Amino acid sequence: MQDNDTKRLSRLTAILTRFQSNRMVTATELAAKFSVSVRTIYRDIRALEQAGVPIVTEEGKGYSLMEHYRLPPVMFTESQANALILAEQLVLKNKDASFVRDYGEAIEKIKAVLGHSIKVKANLLSDRTSYDQNVHRERTSNNVSELQFALTNFCLTEISYTNESGQVTSRIIEPFALLSTENWLLIAWCRLRQTFRYFRLDRIQDLQVLNEKFEPHNMTLQAFFDKFHR
Repeated sequence: MQDNDTKRLSRLTAILTRFQSNRMVTATELAAKFSVSVRTIYRDIRALEQAGVPIVTEEGKGYSLMEHYRLPPVMFTESQANALILAEQLVLKNKDASFVRDYGEAIEKIKAVLGHSIKVKANLLSDRTSYDQNVHRERTSNNVSELQFALTNFCLTEISYTNESGQVTSRIIEPFALLSTENWLLIAWCRLRQTFRYFRLDRIQDLQVLNEKFEPHNMTLQAFFDKFHR
């Protein structure tokens, strides 16, 4: 196989993986990603379609795969997918660029085999998690997995929380984002205080994810910081 054919086959595989990792992709984004022309991407799309890949074209928006089409070999539960997203945030702090790149490519392939609903939740969690290494490497929480579930499924959560003064209050919260510094922090809308609050996870005494849903807060983590930390 000639070098150009090898490169194209590799690119077609990568494009297919990217389609399965994202709901909608534009030709311009793909061209920038693989350092080729938009016309080359158009030819690649046609080649994938001719190979039987069910690509849906939405005029003015981009391309996506027909819903439910995915690679079959590996399946993950929602909690396992969430754990992988958390690991991804840790890897991104690594100073070795090649390691970060390789892991990034690996996590895209993993996302590609997730079912659609779990993939959407995994992408949401990725956007709503910020990780700085815990320099003391101490276990500061037992509630991360439950809060990940509550965050991505928009479930109200009841907590018993101890503040800095040692006062314990019962709160109904709407989990929004998870941050890790030296301690895990949860950003959540507190229905008791009627505002967003930061909660240290090591101060949560009891936690129960409720069946009742809340209306999603439609903003990114960066948008939250821009709005509330000017």
